[in-house]
Amino acid sequence: MPSAYFSSVSGNLRLAASELAALASKAQDRLARALAAGASIDDEQHRAHGLSWLATYREVLGVLAQYLEAMQEAGTVKDLDQLLIAIAAGEYLNQVLGGIPMNQQEFVRAHELGLSEADLAPLRVNPLVHNGNTVENRKLALALLRAQPGALIAETSVLSSDLEEMRSTMNRFVADKVAPHAHRWHLDNAYVPLELISELAELGVFALTLPEEFGGLALSKQSMCLVSEELSRGWIAVGSLGTRAEIASELILGGGTEEQKQKWLSRIASGEILTTAVFTEPNTGSDLGSLRTRAVRDGDRYLITGNKTWITHPVRADLMMMLARTNADEKGYKGLSLFLVEKPRGTEDNPFPAQGMSGSEIEVLGYRGMKEYEIRFENFEVKAENLLGGIEGQGFKQLMQTFESARIQTAARAVGVAQSALDLALRYGSERQQFGKPIISFPRVGDKIVLMAAELLAARQLTYHAARAKDEGRRCDVEAGMAKLLAARVAWANADNCVQIHGGNGFALEFPASRVLCDARILNIFEGAAEIQAHVIARRLLEGSN
Repeated sequence: MPSAYFSSVSGNLRLAASELAALASKAQDRLARALAAGASIDDEQHRAHGLSWLATYREVLGVLAQYLEAMQEAGTVKDLDQLLIAIAAGEYLNQVLGGIPMNQQEFVRAHELGLSEADLAPLRVNPLVHNGNTVENRKLALALLRAQPGALIAETSVLSSDLEEMRSTMNRFVADKVAPHAHRWHLDNAYVPLELISELAELGVFALTLPEEFGGLALSKQSMCLVSEELSRGWIAVGSLGTRAEIASELILGGGTEEQKQKWLSRIASGEILTTAVFTEPNTGSDLGSLRTRAVRDGDRYLITGNKTWITHPVRADLMMMLARTNADEKGYKGLSLFLVEKPRGTEDNPFPAQGMSGSEIEVLGYRGMKEYEIRFENFEVKAENLLGGIEGQGFKQLMQTFESARIQTAARAVGVAQSALDLALRYGSERQQFGKPIISFPRVGDKIVLMAAELLAARQLTYHAARAKDEGRRCDVEAGMAKLLAARVAWANADNCVQIHGGNGFALEFPASRVLCDARILNIFEGAAEIQAHVIARRLLEGSN
């Protein structure tokens, strides 16, 4: 590929990001006017969510432009980087012009966003529309991927030496302790071994972002992304163990009393205490304001009664972060409080050895290793001193403070799963012979792998961008939401393509591709379903139009 082409990618990418910003602004203003005239955002979901996706594409192109410029300035940019960025940018620009996929069947068209042909005209002539995702670029990128199958991460990073060393450490740990066993654990519906959890604790996985005064490593959210990504690349269950600790620690750090911080944080950081989140209830889903579980004050204790569902890793948890209603007369979010609920650790034979608590396992397709439960509480006792922050009615506000980190980490887990799918597809495509040659030689197989790599690069950089915003102390709910929205879609697309490349073997339980497909599917559902995530992004964008 001529150097003149590469030298133009950065400028065209900047121009494209600017053009998408103009389109998103027009779409946003036109939707805002429709809402001001009496339309409801709930009735306009297709249009509002389409705006969220358009704005996400605007954001990711801007991030890719910054990323490419940073590598050029550092003198580290490689042909593979530039090819994949050009391919991703070209694909997303053509989707804006032809229809952005919100899922496999729902597309949002430019005219549905109120955009005219005149509005789209500047974008249509951007060189990346026609020479970004081309047959020639895909062939060149595939040749580089085949020549250096591990190059995608190594050549597409501008991380500090400390972060690179952390990635390498986690990569070695996964290769040695997780990857050889993950598929068998999945098929057996077995727990992640406690011995492995202890080793994760020794590596500092549960202490990454906590301040040193509480036994933490005081590292960045970007470090948390790297760790979650690499562990999830081995198995999402292992990558998700840190999520439990991250959510609990952030809740206590942000909303707990000094006594609560001193009592719990160092023990969570060391792995002595395993935690779980107990928020969701049957028939409520994302509508936390409708929670019914009651916590009634009775002297120096609360008695909790109600049903919770989709509780991850509750049997072996020692501490539950539970959301319950302390004021029955206060509807919606205002009557909710968070509790630090202690419980004895259960076993397979006796999962909940605590009075007033019982549960049944929810069998799931994927995301195994920690197990999901529906739990019933009947006058379950919680010490009054374990009310988070010591003040009732603060639960939803306290929980909201964790949404950014939780969604950034979920995006990182999605990137790890997407990378695992690419690893498997590239290996199988190179080894599987048909008609006298490896199937990766066939354009439809090779194209899939290249597009998997290109979208993975985009999702990874958008996730890191959100993490850096969090590290800088900026409000980043929009960036976190966009990262989660895109990364979850990429993980599912990569997993689906991985199975397709495996053919019938991808449908066989003995092949890891089947596990990765099942694991990828949950990413569009938990920590805010894709529809909820797009709705939240749209609301935040529209705040700027008022």
